[in-house]
Amino acid sequence: MTEATLATEGKVSGNTWVFPPAFVWGAGTAAYQIEGAAAEGGRTPSIWDTFSHTPGKTSNGDTGDMAVGHYHRFRDDVALMKQLGLGAYRFSTSWPRIQPGGRGPANIEGLDFYSRLVDELLAGGIEPVLTLYHWDLPQELEDAGGWGSRDTAFRFAEYAAIVADRLGDRVKTWTTLNEPWCAAFLGYASGIHAPGRHEPETALRAAHHMLLGHGLAVGELRSVLPSSAQVSIALNVAQFRTESDSAEDQDAYRRLDALQNRIFLDPLFHGSYPADLKADTAEVTSWDFVEPGDLEIISRPIDLLGVNFYSPMLVAAPLSEQDRAEAGDGGDGHGNSDHSPWVGSSDQVRFVRQAGERTAMDWVVDATGLRDVLLRLHRDYGPVPLAVTENGAAFDDELDADGNAHDPRRISYMRGHLVALHEALSAGVDVRGYFLWSLMDNFEWSFGYSRRFGIIHVDFASQQRVVKSSGRWYSDVIGANAV
Repeated sequence: MTEATLATEGKVSGNTWVFPPAFVWGAGTAAYQIEGAAAEGGRTPSIWDTFSHTPGKTSNGDTGDMAVGHYHRFRDDVALMKQLGLGAYRFSTSWPRIQPGGRGPANIEGLDFYSRLVDELLAGGIEPVLTLYHWDLPQELEDAGGWGSRDTAFRFAEYAAIVADRLGDRVKTWTTLNEPWCAAFLGYASGIHAPGRHEPETALRAAHHMLLGHGLAVGELRSVLPSSAQVSIALNVAQFRTESDSAEDQDAYRRLDALQNRIFLDPLFHGSYPADLKADTAEVTSWDFVEPGDLEIISRPIDLLGVNFYSPMLVAAPLSEQDRAEAGDGGDGHGNSDHSPWVGSSDQVRFVRQAGERTAMDWVVDATGLRDVLLRLHRDYGPVPLAVTENGAAFDDELDADGNAHDPRRISYMRGHLVALHEALSAGVDVRGYFLWSLMDNFEWSFGYSRRFGIIHVDFASQQRVVKSSGRWYSDVIGANAV
């Protein structure tokens, strides 16, 4: 992703959308979701090991102990990537596999695994794109306070230096954190992700400490990596839309945009937290965890911003008691029917269920949201180059009698979102690549193995892999560099 052609070189010919010559086509995974071998090779438990082994936390009590066995099958999986024609593979390293306990010397056996994976990718002509943190905090660090503790930011930077020192000669693109919003707010406030805590103030601390860890890691990576290497962070930037133009609905939008988007984007690119975010959360925290010099560290320049996007959200002000009664709303009154209750603002906002096709995650399919997110980032936070680092859909895919997996709805989803991405390119947004989520079916966090996002079907009992029709379609897109 270091030599992308100008975005304006994307062309449209009839019903064909042609992408720039250097556009990067990839797919992504995360360590805990695919590797398995949870107690092998010197790896120690992460918060997701603990969380998934806690009764009632995941669907069917599923865990990532085995996942899809990538730790032992990585060569076969890379062969499938090569078969698909992927130009890049976005994966994460497991912190407790590389640095058991989250501090101290590296586990050479863990580093060796990733070194072999990188070599296999390069031998197959596939660019490794490495994410240092995709939610698998070492349990020992959680026991010491987790991301609520400032020290965890410094431990993360130390871990980043270890990985860069071993793999920096071959990996050109580095991502510090994946979706810190989820790790902070779903992990420390709503508790539906590991570590399962319900502490709103800690969630805000965790968000800051992850950003601080990012900035510290950027410094470590710059000191170790070649000057040509690219450093990035991946955010799940939300596209909020309002039910009406009323002042109340616009205020609901403002609150949510501050709490999901600007809480990360403003410190990274403007070197400050939004004043309205601080005012909205004043009853939760004094923000005393932000120390002098932190924002200068957090706002160290990056080379690329990863954008994870799945579905837009429609928001509004809460219904009045009379309106709730007339609507038959017997719930919490916030109408959070489209998404989990929103941490910190759920008494001032309402999520409105949108009409239209929905995925197995019950998320509405609307590709225009991706276009609008990319346009907004270009307008408000440019000129940093962008890459779509996660985009995809879960559907209930099954093998037919002939052993094939046909998933036309996923193809439709992908096609729509790639056309939307191209519209952003044509509007002048510098988008360097697209990484489908995900390469293969895997452990889908609290949903366990009940949700399938992959373009490769996995039989979780036998670990047999079968490329779905969406995988073959994506391969054709890559080959043609066009939709």
